[in-house]
Amino acid sequence: MSAAAMPPGPKGGMSPASTYVIGHKNPDTDAICAALGYAEYLQRTGDPSAEAACCGGINPRTQWVLEQAGAEPPKLLMDVRPTAGTICRKDTVVAYSSETFLEVYSRMERAQVRAVPVVDDDGQVAGLLTAQDMLELLMHSTLGDGSHESARLVETSLDNVSSTLNAELLCGDYTDVLQTFVLTVSASSEDTVEERLNRFPDGQLLVLIGDRPGVQRLVIEHGVRAVVLTSSAELGEGLLELAKERGVAVLRSPSDTATSAQLIRCSRPIESAVQRGVMTYPEKAALNTFIKEVQASRQVLFPVVREGSGTLVGVFSKSELLNPPRQRLVLVDHNEFSQAVNGASEADIVQVLDHHRLGGNLVSREPIRFINEPVGSTSTIIGRMFQQQGLTPTSSTALCLVAGLISDTLNLTSPTTTDVDRELLPWLADAAGVDVNKFTRDFFAAGSMLKSWPAGEMVGLDRKEFNERGWKISISQIEEVEISAFDSRREELVSALQKLITNRGLDLATLLVTDISRHVSILLVVGSDAVSAEIDYPAIGPDCFRLDGVVSRKKQFFPYISRVLGRVMR
Repeated sequence: MSAAAMPPGPKGGMSPASTYVIGHKNPDTDAICAALGYAEYLQRTGDPSAEAACCGGINPRTQWVLEQAGAEPPKLLMDVRPTAGTICRKDTVVAYSSETFLEVYSRMERAQVRAVPVVDDDGQVAGLLTAQDMLELLMHSTLGDGSHESARLVETSLDNVSSTLNAELLCGDYTDVLQTFVLTVSASSEDTVEERLNRFPDGQLLVLIGDRPGVQRLVIEHGVRAVVLTSSAELGEGLLELAKERGVAVLRSPSDTATSAQLIRCSRPIESAVQRGVMTYPEKAALNTFIKEVQASRQVLFPVVREGSGTLVGVFSKSELLNPPRQRLVLVDHNEFSQAVNGASEADIVQVLDHHRLGGNLVSREPIRFINEPVGSTSTIIGRMFQQQGLTPTSSTALCLVAGLISDTLNLTSPTTTDVDRELLPWLADAAGVDVNKFTRDFFAAGSMLKSWPAGEMVGLDRKEFNERGWKISISQIEEVEISAFDSRREELVSALQKLITNRGLDLATLLVTDISRHVSILLVVGSDAVSAEIDYPAIGPDCFRLDGVVSRKKQFFPYISRVLGRVMR
């Protein structure tokens, strides 16, 4: 695992029931710590659904903070678009191919559903079964050739018959074998019964008889496949031994003849009626990738399956597409969709807490709480909200907020620092039980990016994209206690910025390497010679400049590069 790939919290699917507090892409310390801090604040002020999340890897310094605080990393959430998994119903009624009509119909009737997914013994989707399919299964034999004789045919097994009738099996072999039976009722005279028996193959006959010993003997001597004694009738003397001798299975049903006949028809397994090759969707499939296909389909129910195993997760119908659940989000440390988690524009943004300029096209469906304060960090805003509510954050959360504030203000030395930051930091440090100066030294020493990180990860970790004056630009920043290793890494960093331009379709990519001890930054500019020519800071190499006193991307560098872009013709 590389230095920049420190593990965030558990990765998993979204939960529409949760409200995720989440920072921007390529999260810095303030974005992670603000998410953790505000999630605790919301939980303690009446929103138990609040949960911290992040949409990118956690850098080593932030990881060090979490270890010091004993805090779990936020949940990794890379996409919040509605998916098959978020719109489906998970309390699903299912059927198995081996089950009988009666078993499945009874379950569907209790649940008041008209269609169910059919799964195999491993929980994988085998197909669908609708009420119409069930009707055709029950009625197909009477609709086949139009003859009355076809209505007698029942494909089932004696085990299914016994289970459906709640019957007692008195004798019989191969009861689990599926076969086509000819169902007859022997309630007439013995002559009529014998004439009817002679019309069908003995091995297929399933005969319902009552308590008449003469008819019982006649049927058993005929060697039929099975007899069902209705109304719990008893066999005549010696007839059970005769049935065993002739290989005739005997079942005793508690139901009367008419009921037993109907139930036997309901003992058919559903397998032949199951719709195969149905459309299924992976749990993580984004709604916008399949909605048109579903709307155009005649299929009534759509199973959702777990990727890899193919096991059933849930089902949805077309009605679930009308108003799919949107993930509730609280955005912290940013207010632009271009910096937000993928799919934020399709989510329900309920709050925004930030300390940056307003930008982008962020919109909400309803009025929301939008707090944008000109302070040094989003952690400052959250710490002050704790104060205003008369609450003290837990020591773990207080330590995280200390780190977020120190990181974004460079321990109160950045030009973005305000009196609010200066007043709040000692209070948070006291709640966390830390010495600010020692913590600051340890924090910035907790991992030199220049000395150990791959160049691509350095430019990608704390990076923001902007659309400014018609330019699509990226501004990355890394902060070091000292930057003597920069010269040996410069060519790698330039190559990484060039690759970033290609992969992201950018016009310009820049990197600030900030020396927090000496309050100076080195700037790399890639993508436009015209822009480089307009930069009036001292050049220290090709497309490389020394910016004395510039340490803040937000308050110093972004306004400066915006003015430069305004002077350059595209």
